[in-house]
Amino acid sequence: MRNSRCRLLWLPALLVSFSLVAAACGGHDEEETSTPSATAGTGTADQTASVSGEVNISGSSTVEPISIRVAELFEDVAPDVSVNVDGPGTGDGFKLFCAGDTDISDASRQIKPAEKEDCFANGITDIVELKVAVDGIAVMTNASNDAVECLTFEQLFDLIGPDGEGTSTWAEASAGLPDAPLDLFGPGEESGTFDSFIEIVLEDLAGEAGVDATTRTDYSPSGDDNVIIQGIQSSDTSLGWVGFAFAINASGVKLLEIDGGDGCVAPTGDTIASNEYPVSRDLWIYVNADAAAANPALVAYVDFYVSDALSQAVGEVGYVPLAGAAHAETAERWHSRSLIS
Repeated sequence: MRNSRCRLLWLPALLVSFSLVAAACGGHDEEETSTPSATAGTGTADQTASVSGEVNISGSSTVEPISIRVAELFEDVAPDVSVNVDGPGTGDGFKLFCAGDTDISDASRQIKPAEKEDCFANGITDIVELKVAVDGIAVMTNASNDAVECLTFEQLFDLIGPDGEGTSTWAEASAGLPDAPLDLFGPGEESGTFDSFIEIVLEDLAGEAGVDATTRTDYSPSGDDNVIIQGIQSSDTSLGWVGFAFAINASGVKLLEIDGGDGCVAPTGDTIASNEYPVSRDLWIYVNADAAAANPALVAYVDFYVSDALSQAVGEVGYVPLAGAAHAETAERWHSRSLIS
């Protein structure tokens, strides 16, 4: 597992680009951001500083930067706590969490019923679900591709959905698009971004077409967003999708506008926060409350996670912070140990 002290190489660029976005954006609604106190529900600073131990986190590569940044900030107040963060994907993270191998599972979608059943079957029954940020899924092509500026949900279904299997050009997959090679790169099935993209973009259209709600299989999948971006950079007529924060500062790619039925909308911090951008989603962490009862280091870390540090970390790594009411609800769910059922 990766130790929280490892720095993300792209973090400095995000710090510059998103300082204004973080200040301007509040979450899904327009409420003024007013987050809980950094010490709400926690012990004193001296008590936190005296805590020692280890916290293990795995799951979504999209949420991974948030948990790492929170851990870096937490290190300043609790230097004797080691926080290990890994990002193999939401699905793989839940497998580890439900086996009791991790304390927290990062997730770019909510836990599935089957995953919850696995947890319960393994005795992981006291689970707290916490919303931590808002994100958009960026659909991208190569920066040199001037022929495409906006895609509809229907075109994305044609290009990426199961009916696109075997097509090798944009025009072959969807009439009216360029007659150019279609090189597809995207998340694998272990990724929450894969699931979220299907749920938001493909599911309804798949139901209308009478086919499975999934993607075509003949594309280049990866659980690493940076690998997907490298693939898009490698082909002049590529198409792919990753979390917005990974895409916004990547060179050699172009973020496409998306039409979910109300016209073409570009992905920005503002359009994601307002839900105007049609491919937006919430980000989550799941905490093993039984493990927390036996591990003061885990309690201290999550206390810190849901404090003012959350908005700071989310803004610094390029996502949209929760609005004041949503942030307060997250903090309350943790401090009251509100469990999923």
